Amino acid sequence: MHELSIAMGIVKIAEDEVIKANVEKVTKIELEIGVLAGVELDSLNFVWKSAVKDSVLEHAEKEIEIVKGIGKCVDCDTEFEMLHIYDTCPKCKSNFKGILRGKELRVKALEVI
Repeated sequence: MHELSIAMGIVKIAEDEVIKANVEKVTKIELEIGVLAGVELDSLNFVWKSAVKDSVLEHAEKEIEIVKGIGKCVDCDTEFEMLHIYDTCPKCKSNFKGILRGKELRVKALEVI
């Protein structure tokens, strides 16, 4: 379950930013997670409470924005929505595509006091 290490990484980012901003508490954290990022949201939510215990995020509200997967076919230049990394072009059925969006995994914002 790599979601625990992802959650611990998010805690580390938040703690580093709290030190930089010279504040004491995070009230809200906003995350962007793409559908193609390989993160199982149910697992991340399951481990979240354990990961943030005794950290600056322990009492913070967590908001997750899901980013749609968008690919662009190399063969016919069609842009299309992707639900899985192995999706093919709906127009020409090519497997060759570039991923334009959907692999994001980032801390978008922290609200602090």
